[in-house]
Amino acid sequence: MRDYEEATAFLGEWGRFQRLIFFLLSASIVPNGFNGLSIVFLAGTPEHRCAVPRGANLSGEWRNASIPLELRGGRAAPSRCRRYRLAALANFSALGLRPGSDVELESLEQEPCLDGWEYNRDVYRSTIVTEWNLVCDNDWKGPLSTSLFFVGVLLGSFVSGQLSDKFGRKNVLFATLAMQTGFSFVQVFSTSWEMFSVFFVLVGMGQISNYVAAFVLGTEILGKSIRVLFCTLGVCIFYAFGYMLLPLFAYFIRDWRMLLLALTLPGLLCIPLWWVIPESPRWLISQGRFQEAEDIIRKAAKTNGLTAPDVILDPSELQDLNSQKQQTYTILDLMKTRNILTITIMSVILWMIISVGYFGLSLDTPNLHGDVYVNCFLSAVIEVPAYVISWLLLRNLPRRYSMAAALFLGGCVLLFIQLVPSHIRVLSILLVMLGKFGITSAFSMVYVYTAELYPTVVRNMGVGASSMASRLGSILSPYFVYLGAYDRFLPYILMGSLTVLSGILTLFLPESYGMPLPDTIDQMLLVKGLEYRPASSSTRDSKEEEENPEIFKSTAF
Repeated sequence: MRDYEEATAFLGEWGRFQRLIFFLLSASIVPNGFNGLSIVFLAGTPEHRCAVPRGANLSGEWRNASIPLELRGGRAAPSRCRRYRLAALANFSALGLRPGSDVELESLEQEPCLDGWEYNRDVYRSTIVTEWNLVCDNDWKGPLSTSLFFVGVLLGSFVSGQLSDKFGRKNVLFATLAMQTGFSFVQVFSTSWEMFSVFFVLVGMGQISNYVAAFVLGTEILGKSIRVLFCTLGVCIFYAFGYMLLPLFAYFIRDWRMLLLALTLPGLLCIPLWWVIPESPRWLISQGRFQEAEDIIRKAAKTNGLTAPDVILDPSELQDLNSQKQQTYTILDLMKTRNILTITIMSVILWMIISVGYFGLSLDTPNLHGDVYVNCFLSAVIEVPAYVISWLLLRNLPRRYSMAAALFLGGCVLLFIQLVPSHIRVLSILLVMLGKFGITSAFSMVYVYTAELYPTVVRNMGVGASSMASRLGSILSPYFVYLGAYDRFLPYILMGSLTVLSGILTLFLPESYGMPLPDTIDQMLLVKGLEYRPASSSTRDSKEEEENPEIFKSTAF
């Protein structure tokens, strides 16, 4: 009896067909890189102060003194949300009194910005913040827009798997690409913050759904050795490449509507891929559509310059294999034993903290010293070596110590930022990027590590529950950045402390490197260093198991 891998082994691992699928599916991830973090520039908050209407009867001297000073970043700066009461200033101006010498400014009554705000246009020509005045009493709306995008990602995570199982990987991939592109285009014409935010939820749903569909489609079409490369480097590096394009677009396009339009249009380039990327033969077989699956395999053989055998798929064999695998498990099985419950709780905490750190640092780039566009670009570039290093660590070193080292590195450097003298700004930026490097490496490794800890029968649910916790972390991350308005170092102290704690927590997880993947709950590795005794029937080579497609099917970002 042959399985799918054996039936398609004649295609080889890295022919023209596999290379085409690898690069085209990876390329479909690029728009996710710049759409996912576009809010960094769409909701950029420039320097601002209360507007003083031209009709106010103030002398030039009193107009210049109309904004009180406040201590910000260790020095006096004009208040962003208060001004002296204009009626009183107009009286002083009419009487010929001078601010400072004749009138003590500190004793004057203040009022909020009743006539709106004046914004500095040096960095941003317009953003949703300047268009709808999302500052002062409304400054909570900016972070909420970002959180709502991640709420959409959370909702998309719920439905994307079921949709692709029911309607096919290819159909869901292109339908959700269209959803992401279409709703992003509608956002360009938003007439209010509420309209913008509602469509941002829908964009988030489309984004994660096409990401997962592309991820699963690649893992099911590509062979074992290339599948690992696709999951750990292909998808991640192309995502980082999209992220690198974001500050380049934003640098040349300073108006938020034109920027959003420019970030939306590349989605149209994915339309021709419909005629090139095939449906997953594995999914077609699971639906009993054997002839369609065989046609795709024969076309792949032709693309690779190979002659396909007369009989590729034997429906009776494959149906028998499918029937053997069917067994129902529920989310309650993640709490069935004390051991699996402990691993689930630890994984949920770990994923949530790593997600807060990753998205918190990504969203915080406008608040760093120096040029906002350069900082964002550096934040994207640092992800490439992080992914490469995590891939090398996964191949050669124990999971637990690799993860802990990455988290300790990321957390400790974030805690050191508050000790850097204010005049050494380059060092502060360097430490933030080093922190991003460590947390991104951990984020990349945690998918594989978690998948190896759970048994086959509940692996999808285990990684899914952990991934859900990661979505909750991303929803919270904008508010960690928001705390920087009260204390510049507070976000780094919180993220650094939590990251170090998660590194300590990782040391209590069992080590899975070089161990056979567990198939049942009883075969799971035990927490607190208890020895794992694999079932005698488990004779699979550990290296082959690290390349098991079932891991990577459920480990999408």
